[in-house]
Amino acid sequence: MAHLDTLIAMIPDEKLRNDIQAQVSKLTAKASFGLVYQEHHPETVQLPGFKVTRGSKVVFKDGTTPGIWTVLKLADDIATIVRTGDTNERTTANVENLVLIREFGDPIYPGLKSVGSVTRGGDKPFHTVINAENFHATEMLLYPYENKIDAIYIDPPYNTGSKDWKYNNDYVDTEDTYRHSKWLAMMERRLKVAQRLLNPRGSVLIVTIDEKEYLRLGLLLEKVFDTAKIQMVTSVINTKGVARGREFSRVEEYIYFVYIGDQGPIPTSDNMLGVPDDNAGPETIWLSMLRRGTAAARVDRPSMFYPIFVDQESGAIHSVGESLPLTADRSTAAIPDGCVAVWPLRTNGSEGRWQIGRESFIAAVAEGTARLGRRNARTGQWAVNYLNEGAKARIATGEIVVTGKDATGALIIDAHASSERLTAARTVWNRSSHDASTYGTSLLSQFLPDRKFPFPKSLYAVEDTLRFFVKDKPDATVLDFFSGSGTTAHAVMRLNHQDGGRRRSILVTNNEVSPSEQTDLLKAGLEPGQDAWEARGIFEYITMPRITAAVTGVSSTGKPIQGDYKFVDQFKMSDGFEENVEFFKLTYEDNQLVRLGRKFEAIAPILWMRAGAEGERIDVLPEDGWALPKKGFYGVLTDIDQWEPFVDSVNARDDVRCVFIVTDSQAEFEAINAQIDQGIDSVRLYSDYLQSFEINTRQG
Repeated sequence: MAHLDTLIAMIPDEKLRNDIQAQVSKLTAKASFGLVYQEHHPETVQLPGFKVTRGSKVVFKDGTTPGIWTVLKLADDIATIVRTGDTNERTTANVENLVLIREFGDPIYPGLKSVGSVTRGGDKPFHTVINAENFHATEMLLYPYENKIDAIYIDPPYNTGSKDWKYNNDYVDTEDTYRHSKWLAMMERRLKVAQRLLNPRGSVLIVTIDEKEYLRLGLLLEKVFDTAKIQMVTSVINTKGVARGREFSRVEEYIYFVYIGDQGPIPTSDNMLGVPDDNAGPETIWLSMLRRGTAAARVDRPSMFYPIFVDQESGAIHSVGESLPLTADRSTAAIPDGCVAVWPLRTNGSEGRWQIGRESFIAAVAEGTARLGRRNARTGQWAVNYLNEGAKARIATGEIVVTGKDATGALIIDAHASSERLTAARTVWNRSSHDASTYGTSLLSQFLPDRKFPFPKSLYAVEDTLRFFVKDKPDATVLDFFSGSGTTAHAVMRLNHQDGGRRRSILVTNNEVSPSEQTDLLKAGLEPGQDAWEARGIFEYITMPRITAAVTGVSSTGKPIQGDYKFVDQFKMSDGFEENVEFFKLTYEDNQLVRLGRKFEAIAPILWMRAGAEGERIDVLPEDGWALPKKGFYGVLTDIDQWEPFVDSVNARDDVRCVFIVTDSQAEFEAINAQIDQGIDSVRLYSDYLQSFEINTRQG
């Protein structure tokens, strides 16, 4: 409808224009039941600083000449341009007055340019923070992470009407007739990509919102995630209340939870409402050895598919067999006399994998941190339990009480002495730690004392929210594509600190400046794309320095951060975190240069992310025709003639997750791939990349 209104406004005959508009208004007044809104295609994103060339789509920087234009030719920095959709309207303009754009629907070929990093986490995976328009960034993330994300937490613009977000580079305010439908169209596009990123076996989408759009958001979530279970929680974030004119003062916001697959919130010792439930059971400290969630199949980690032999007479662990090659049938394993083999089998009978490797499990049995659980009377299969690194750390501090060892040598834990009884959290949360003023705005000022950011989330509110879904997933991947100040990454680091986890976060934020700063910068003669302008954007001025400060323990002013973290895990903020973070800027590459292998450095970080964003990265094309870093988890073959030493090296290791083979020939790729361990993700470059990144055309 918005596009139709625009077309109607272009009708020169006033009477005809008014008559058509009147009839359209009558039709739109008959609203259907449910969620009805205009899709507002297409969205656009401006790319200041990118070179304008022949064929580029551009707009005028000053906005005084409306519309989207296409560059027909360039001569002496003067562009001849034609208005899109009207080839008869031509004009000329100085290139300096134009800015390149991309419409959602135009194919793009993204890359990533590193703009900084913080490394204090040893061999832990990297958190990644990306400066980009978030729709294009999430489309890019499909290449390394489709169906692999464990949790998405987003705090989108609440559409308050007070210029809190832009649509097609213009702030949306209360006077915009299509304010709500623009917001819904913007959200739907991103939620559809989020749906593809989430792990279908078990993951969660978390969306925070207030009263302005919560009804429409609920209907939109039901539309996009039509088979998922959806719950909404009311969360008190400001007990002092926020005035709403001649209305009740608001103290809360809402959190939608979309449960994918078998995902649901874990029990907690705190019901979040303030009244403990004395009928709940003790905390689960012994965890299942059977891997759940992402990368849980045998093919994902063949080295973690091995038999545990149980003595049938004593019911104790007798020994541990060797890992079987992926091609070997488990029935071929030699079983010691009087024993039965226990394999990592899922409830549906398919082959899974264990949580830890064979040597680590043998060591755990010896120290009493691995044991047999109950035996299933129906299947005869034994459960196997172990204590993760977080539980071992809690034993060392005395938080978990050990009273001895049982007859099999396993630790005896007094669960009631070690933890409070568990309960299901309520759907109304009232926690002082969730106060957005104290633990959002004020806490952020400790990390960025010389800067301000409007309405950051309480760090502990985000931490508590994520804990319900990733506490039992120490390797979880958490995505936030409306990341703002970076609270989500900060919260994930807190969770890792509490239990020794290796969770990683992926954050996406743009580098917009605030409306007031935009006015000041324009008065100073600056424009987007210039260093002085970009330095005041969200990514460069807030997100990147906040996360850097959180990891290093040093504030944006260069001084140790004052104060302590509170709740659950209390320690000095100046201690920082043992984590690794890399910051990137999304780039838009020429597909022909990619095809020729001349943009490998741009796509290198994306390949590294596909391998888990940890270990050594291959940043340049290997001189010897292939590369397989000793401290990396993936390899690249660029010279097909070198396939034999490459394949031999890949197959000789058990930690390689994926390989990238550069060839234009599908037959060559398949022949080489057939020689590689089939548990490894094999990808053909550059065609696989180019096909994957003809993004938006695939969607629209």
